[in-house]
Amino acid sequence: MGTTQLETVPEPKYWHLKTVLSEALDQDFAVGEVLPNERELAARFGVARATLRQALEQLELEGRLQRRRGVGTTVAPPRVGVAVDGARHDWPGDAGEGWQPVDSVEAAPAAAVARLLGVDAGTRVHTVRRIRVTQGQPVAAELLYVPAASVPGLSGIDAPAGPARARAVLRELRRLELDGQDRSVELGSARADDAKELDRLPGSPVLLVTTRYFTTEGTAAVSVATYRADTCRLTFGAAGAVEIHPDTPRQAS
Repeated sequence: MGTTQLETVPEPKYWHLKTVLSEALDQDFAVGEVLPNERELAARFGVARATLRQALEQLELEGRLQRRRGVGTTVAPPRVGVAVDGARHDWPGDAGEGWQPVDSVEAAPAAAVARLLGVDAGTRVHTVRRIRVTQGQPVAAELLYVPAASVPGLSGIDAPAGPARARAVLRELRRLELDGQDRSVELGSARADDAKELDRLPGSPVLLVTTRYFTTEGTAAVSVATYRADTCRLTFGAAGAVEIHPDTPRQAS
């Protein structure tokens, strides 16, 4: 094959700078460390500030940097591993994974979720809202839909609302014997409520992870988790549940 027109286009200067900066982040800066200001960085790397800004913006999109109001640009923590191994047999992630219950209400889910649950449109189900926090940063927001039939022992008197109600629904759900689950992942855009909880702008890229939990009786619950695309990575296979820690080299998933 002949050389294409794109192959003859030189690499943009900001893209080369992004690579250089990425190596510098690995070698010279720690997670959470504040970078020098743009003037100092531009002088250090011998580039125009406009070129530097383009490189920094790209690194922010890739999740290597974070811009924190009142602080500046800091080195982001490693991405959270989002396991997509369908062979796993466990109920929704526990507090050990950084999940924090926010609330639980009874409401009719969207038609697509109702179909997954196998309930009629308009049927009210328990809707548990949780957020996942890693190193003090919100990385995911989840809506867990649980039909009343899955948690017959739940008492509204014991936990009428709020985080306590959410914990009660999860506790009752885990009394069931899980028979299996399936999971799908797609790229989406953050809705206004999720964007607010994840400290992102509405429309920011996110990973939508939908999980159905089965018992021998059928679908017991459906989870729709919204992960920040700039802080998370997909993992597969037996090591799917393992997350990267700051002292672990980055690997391709």
